[in-house]
Amino acid sequence: MTFSPRWRLVAGLVLAAAGPASAHSLLLESAPTAGVTLTTAPRELMLRFNNRIEKSLSRVRVVDAGGIARTLAVSVDGAADRLIVPVPPLAPGRWRVEWQVLSVDGHVVAGRFEFQLAP
Repeated sequence: MTFSPRWRLVAGLVLAAAGPASAHSLLLESAPTAGVTLTTAPRELMLRFNNRIEKSLSRVRVVDAGGIARTLAVSVDGAADRLIVPVPPLAPGRWRVEWQVLSVDGHVVAGRFEFQLAP
């Protein structure tokens, strides 16, 4: 079966307009949750995404209210859609978690959220 040049052009335009499927990583869940006030410091952070991420190329850090950042070691164990990050002892105050991951579609995605640690 052969197609006319006109049909080839139409098919090419339809396929080009469809584009690749989007697979950017979205943060679905975190522990601690965004905005929470804790009475005890977390021992680890857990970030769960909507798809698999490349853990070895992911970064997580915590930033205190004064802007001092601590980069944390990301564990490569566990589920492919989660980051588990051990946390050093944290002082009471407001903490910001900043993360950056490589999505399965090859795009780097970053985000942040805050939690409070009560005295």
